[in-house]
Amino acid sequence: MADVLERIDEQVKGNKVMIYMKGTPQFPQCGFSGRTVEALKQVGKEFGYCNVLADPEIFQNLPRYADWPTFPQVYVDGELIGGCDITLEMFENGDLKKMIDEATAGQAANDQ
Repeated sequence: MADVLERIDEQVKGNKVMIYMKGTPQFPQCGFSGRTVEALKQVGKEFGYCNVLADPEIFQNLPRYADWPTFPQVYVDGELIGGCDITLEMFENGDLKKMIDEATAGQAANDQ
């Protein structure tokens, strides 16, 4: 279990925005994942993703990582922001874009 938690930690810290979802951004496998990924796409920044259906170890252990029992899970700048409902609420009130813009602000400068 320690190995998979380390792998999750590397993914969360290695991506400014990370979603653990059922399916992929192109082919979500549940409505909650689909709605959440659409909100992330609307923000217009790149994000990492993990299809938990294709990785049973992550599917079983991710709820232990941040003590959040359901999918999808969205992380911004290494912190869990929540699942579908919270992400959509933040998108609708503008907080999601602001948070992601702040998290990725230094990224373009660092990439050059």
